[in-house]
Amino acid sequence: MTTPLVEMDGDEMTRIIWRMVKDELLLPYIDLKTKYYDLGLEHRNETDDQVTIDSAEATKKYGVAVKCATITPNAARMTEYNLKEMWKSPNGTIRAALDGTVFRAPIIVKGIEPCVKNWEKPITLARHAYGDVYKNTEIKVPGAGKAELVFTAADGTEIRETIHEFDGPGILQGIHNTDKSIASFARACFNYALDIKQDLWFATKDTISKKYDHNFKDIFQEIYDAEYKEKFESAGIVYFYTLIDDAVARVMKAKGGFIWACKNYDGDVMSDMVSSAFGSLAMMTSVLVSPDGVYEYEAAHGTVQRHYYKHLAGEETSTNSVATIFAWTGALRKRGELDGNKELMSFADKLERAILTTIESGRMTKDLALITSLEDVKVLNTEDFIKEIRRTFEAL
Repeated sequence: MTTPLVEMDGDEMTRIIWRMVKDELLLPYIDLKTKYYDLGLEHRNETDDQVTIDSAEATKKYGVAVKCATITPNAARMTEYNLKEMWKSPNGTIRAALDGTVFRAPIIVKGIEPCVKNWEKPITLARHAYGDVYKNTEIKVPGAGKAELVFTAADGTEIRETIHEFDGPGILQGIHNTDKSIASFARACFNYALDIKQDLWFATKDTISKKYDHNFKDIFQEIYDAEYKEKFESAGIVYFYTLIDDAVARVMKAKGGFIWACKNYDGDVMSDMVSSAFGSLAMMTSVLVSPDGVYEYEAAHGTVQRHYYKHLAGEETSTNSVATIFAWTGALRKRGELDGNKELMSFADKLERAILTTIESGRMTKDLALITSLEDVKVLNTEDFIKEIRRTFEAL
């Protein structure tokens, strides 16, 4: 390696796996150069979450990052980790800083068939990575009163709308987005569709959210008509908009092989649905792409808390590390691509082949063994699965 990539360490079981992957699959074979940031919850708390901001800035500088899964704290975590405050989602902070779009696609492997039998090709989720509920402001309403939405313009003029007249306790939530970020999201989706020559679907709920969601719809259509319509027609691919509930119905009957663009929260939920239906949350790639061509690769799943507690108790775990390894291979391949380092790109390709070959030969973690169509499979624990991948890698 010539240029470092940004390495963001994480929490719980995925942090354990992170170390194993580096020790077994990376450090023995490549001159790994990284700028390391510890995004474990304890360190985020110690630094008042400044480490997350620093890692995002470093990603802008170096162009490629790889991130381990991290905890987004809730009330229980506040007590468990003795936190100063309930820190925001690190992913949300990084996505906001990079103003990027998250593209998630299932990792297809023989022997793991989708639950939706008509799905023949991968479905790629394009998730807007800024704003909405992930940058919200919330109020727990103590009692009766009037809630208003107020915008004060730079010249002092106001726009004011009544949200609700409360006659007792309740809750309030304020969310926002920007035309600039929505336009970046649209262009990222259109460009990605052209790159991989697949149809693009975009879905919101503009019939109910007649200003907020409708704004997304309008910006997508304006940019498509002005900049991409002819390119799409030349490439033989299609862009269309539909309501989110119609999109869900269409997706379940489709054969796959398209990109489904969603707003931030919709993309979060639907990507988990698609990945689970294709086999496992641990069998999905995830990359955040900024309008400036900055890339951050991560696993799409969480920190596997239940397995971590078993690990701490000295019990054996069988945790699937595929998505974590693919985050590394994706980042290394992109680093190689940007630097013209073909050896690094070849290494990433070979390691991915080793993973798929290992699984297709019947050696896998418990989550895959429960759903595979292969017979006489061997269930491996967390560490042995990674070591088995290493043996396959060296045999290729």
